[in-house]
Amino acid sequence: MSEAEKRLKTFQIENNIVTKGPLSLVVQFTRMVRDKVFPLNSDDYRTGSQGQVAGLGGSNLKKILKEQGISQMLASEGGRTSRGSMGLMIKYVEFLNAWDSEEPVNFTVVEKFWADQVLEYFRNQPFILTADASKTIGANFDDLFGQARKRQSQNPGTQYLGIILQHLVAAKLSLILPESSIKVHGASVADSSTERNGDFTVKNTIIHCTTAPGAPLIEKCGNNIRSGFHPVIVTIFDRVRTALDLASDAGLGGRIEVWDVQQFLSTNIYEHSFFDETNLNEAISKIVAKYNYIVSSTETDPSLRIDFER
Repeated sequence: MSEAEKRLKTFQIENNIVTKGPLSLVVQFTRMVRDKVFPLNSDDYRTGSQGQVAGLGGSNLKKILKEQGISQMLASEGGRTSRGSMGLMIKYVEFLNAWDSEEPVNFTVVEKFWADQVLEYFRNQPFILTADASKTIGANFDDLFGQARKRQSQNPGTQYLGIILQHLVAAKLSLILPESSIKVHGASVADSSTERNGDFTVKNTIIHCTTAPGAPLIEKCGNNIRSGFHPVIVTIFDRVRTALDLASDAGLGGRIEVWDVQQFLSTNIYEHSFFDETNLNEAISKIVAKYNYIVSSTETDPSLRIDFER
């Protein structure tokens, strides 16, 4: 971290600039003053009523973030109505003035720093599972998986979809099986890279969780069968056919169960609610709570948690 970044990080921590309102302000204010003559005067950036910081707005914020390669909407009001914006603006002016008195402020570094903090904000947001009664439970879970796909495309290197799938399966199994009857691993501990036979072993059934079934997994399922186990693949809906075809090509057609995770979860929810619509949300809430417990116990990334919005 450069000295400029250290300086900015200290200011961020001291002023708790981690939520969308404060971030929206510093992103826009940095652009506003980058070509101004120092020292800055905070009075120049107040609205006539003295109640708001002048020049803030959602469209302006969106334009600046887009230049930094960020397409998500941070705040529709652009921080204009956030409580504490005026006080933060005054502190930011003092901070920039003090910096400029020592050396010229490198605004390219400053803008990049705040853009990185916005990305970090988005990375740390929980996934949202909604209780949209106009959709099936499977469709609501599919919306959740769509969020994971989108975040995965924005943050290459983290397999959000696969992690969520594995831990939701673990959550369901933990709710229906006796306590401690399955071992739950962090999603980074893939069974393909260890001596484990699969992601979960329940008596003589071995469950494999994957978003992309391939030949190596089918080979492992063949080894399961030869060892006297019953292999089950849980995957996303549009990969079920792929897994079945691979099994057939390997001469294992009819010997490997393949389930799509949406049905795997929604069936459990209907069963535990006794098909009573008034109990569905409670059943979903239990799976989400167990999932979040598993994530907190096995993962280091808090953004993997799920918020259930009823």
